[in-house]
Amino acid sequence: MKNPSIKIQKTELLSDNWYVLNKVTFDYQKKDESWITQKREVYDRGDGAAILLYNSNTKTVLLTRQFRLPSYLNGNESGMMIEVCAGLLDKDNPEECIIRETEEETGYRISKVEKIMESYMSPGAVTEILHLFVGEYNASMKVSEGGGLESEQENIDVLEMSYDVAYNMISTGEIKDAKTILLLQHAKIKNLI
Repeated sequence: MKNPSIKIQKTELLSDNWYVLNKVTFDYQKKDESWITQKREVYDRGDGAAILLYNSNTKTVLLTRQFRLPSYLNGNESGMMIEVCAGLLDKDNPEECIIRETEEETGYRISKVEKIMESYMSPGAVTEILHLFVGEYNASMKVSEGGGLESEQENIDVLEMSYDVAYNMISTGEIKDAKTILLLQHAKIKNLI
């Protein structure tokens, strides 16, 4: 059901070079029932999925490391980020997406995943909903070296490490990615590993 306190007046396309950036003018009814007009830029890059891959026998997780330009431009000196496997939904559903992305990025072919939540990662400016999953992996599921698709210009390192080491990387600042922090903390709360 649409919010009756919001009236979209105008949407202006600012860019559709990579994804879509719009400037939206809207009226918003405040608690005192008066109306104000606001303008916001909204970035639409589609929705995504992410997964914490864990092995409960070896007590390890699979993470990725890759260059992220926005982090580099905002103080990350190397630009490299350690993250869970993730990707944007194409024309598939979140579960199919994360199974495909897992194989492309990590080289592991998994068939069973568990969705644990959905989250807006930056709701003040980005429309994306991220579907978060967990899934078990083992050595028999490895079908390639992973690393991402060359056609998407991905250059991804696959990192296998103990869960405890990965979890500690949150407090040391080596892991600063929100989806990764959420999933590592979920694993701790649920005693997955």
